[in-house]
Amino acid sequence: MYGRSDEAWDQLVQAGHVFLLERAKLNRPTTYTELNAVLHRRTELREFDFNQADERAAMGHLLGRIVALDREQFPKQMISALVIYLNENDAGSGFYQLAQSLDLLEHRPSAKRKESFWLEQLELLKNR
Repeated sequence: MYGRSDEAWDQLVQAGHVFLLERAKLNRPTTYTELNAVLHRRTELREFDFNQADERAAMGHLLGRIVALDREQFPKQMISALVIYLNENDAGSGFYQLAQSLDLLEHRPSAKRKESFWLEQLELLKNR
């Protein structure tokens, strides 16, 4: 999928999950750019090329898999809330789409509701 082997995906999921757990303990968000660099450094796998739409989608796929792994222990939490756009203070649109598909966020939420949901998720992650 997305030009990566199952073994590569497994490595990326594990490394990404560990990194986001570290960030949760520090109560400190990260960016897609930083996550990408950390994954490359820790796994030695190629970086995601955010200039390509399919590579951005692949990062979203990765975050979805990390959330699925993490939800085994914390079913109401989305650890991917910690990942924000560089120079922004918000989660990506895929975060809200995933939240809706997991029935954690209602369908067609207002911008204000999205923001409050994201802040609620960050608050839940502080207690890790």
